[in-house]
Amino acid sequence: MPLTDTFIRQVKHSGKPAGDKYTDSQALYLHVKEAGKYWRMSYRFNGKQRLLALGVYPTITLARARQLRDEARQLVSAGIDPMQAKRDDRAAKAVAASSTFESMARAYLKKIAPDRTPGTLEKNTSWLEKNVFPAIGAMPISTIKPRDVLAVLEKIEARGAIESAHKIKQLCGQVFRFAVASGLAERDVTTDLRGALSAVPKAHYAAITAPEQVGAILRAIYAYSGHPYAKAALKLTPLLFVRPGELRAAEWSEFDLDAGEWRIPATKMKMGIDHIVPLARQAVEVLRSMHLLTGEGKYVFPSIRTNDRCMSENTVNAALRSMGYSKDIVTAHGFRATARTILDEVLGERPDFIEHQLAHAVRDANGRAYNRTAFLKERRQMMQRWADYLDNLRDGLAGNGPLAAA
Repeated sequence: MPLTDTFIRQVKHSGKPAGDKYTDSQALYLHVKEAGKYWRMSYRFNGKQRLLALGVYPTITLARARQLRDEARQLVSAGIDPMQAKRDDRAAKAVAASSTFESMARAYLKKIAPDRTPGTLEKNTSWLEKNVFPAIGAMPISTIKPRDVLAVLEKIEARGAIESAHKIKQLCGQVFRFAVASGLAERDVTTDLRGALSAVPKAHYAAITAPEQVGAILRAIYAYSGHPYAKAALKLTPLLFVRPGELRAAEWSEFDLDAGEWRIPATKMKMGIDHIVPLARQAVEVLRSMHLLTGEGKYVFPSIRTNDRCMSENTVNAALRSMGYSKDIVTAHGFRATARTILDEVLGERPDFIEHQLAHAVRDANGRAYNRTAFLKERRQMMQRWADYLDNLRDGLAGNGPLAAA
């Protein structure tokens, strides 16, 4: 006769050492022992008799025990051993519990490391360690809700770092998608946060574009008395007008100083395409002087603290600030705008050559992207004219037109 809730609640252990068994239906029974009341189900699988533990009363009620029995019977009918399925589920939950957001994030950063610049990895790691891990790092990633992530982002936003909040949200989304691909999360919960953050205010990197002002800052750079690494980076920044992260992560293996070329691999470029920077005579001179200092190591501009890392992203901008130039006047990245403006509007260089040298996407008349060697001879000549023009500006000799730069 099937069991009832009243009977189960009132039945007591009889004192037998082995306990007492009370059958319900379809192989489900209640095993009453001195320590408690246990649900069990007997079944046969692959010709062998098995016993499945379904839980303890009253945590598992009669109704729930019958539901678990029915689920187990369905597994047997499907050729699956319920006991093995239970072990697998327990193991999966243990893995999920140990797969915290921090462990998944660090695994993700390690996976993408070969395809990212050291600077990008350093920045992403710092963002996570300072802003995300303290709040949700210890939580199993499968249990994190959209609101948990939003709370982190709102704190960043409250500091006024709106752009950083958006970038950290994007980074968290990448971690969640990595966890989904690894079978440790169901979905990327950051997709539910679309529109939850304030829009990023549009802004441009501060830049000096008036030739006479460029001449003044060049004179200040050459008079700079700070660390030699910083001074060399300052000198090269306007000469090469690459992105600051590309310059500070430059490696000696990428340079051919005799040929006057710097070949930056695609993994270091924002557009993901190999880039060639022709080196003017002045750039080669600066690099040869740096080679005497750092040529035995990996990086052209190593960290002052360790040769294992490249120069800090703040070094050049900090040097500019020490020279009296605030971030509202000029930034390291702003020298790209300086070059773009003056090369076009003052020196009359071809805009497509300038854009190509800025590593922007440049396409031909048929919409096809030029390869990295396109117009290399012409760009090499342009880079030398630019370096000579900067020398003239620094010496106060250049005017405001292409003839004065000759």
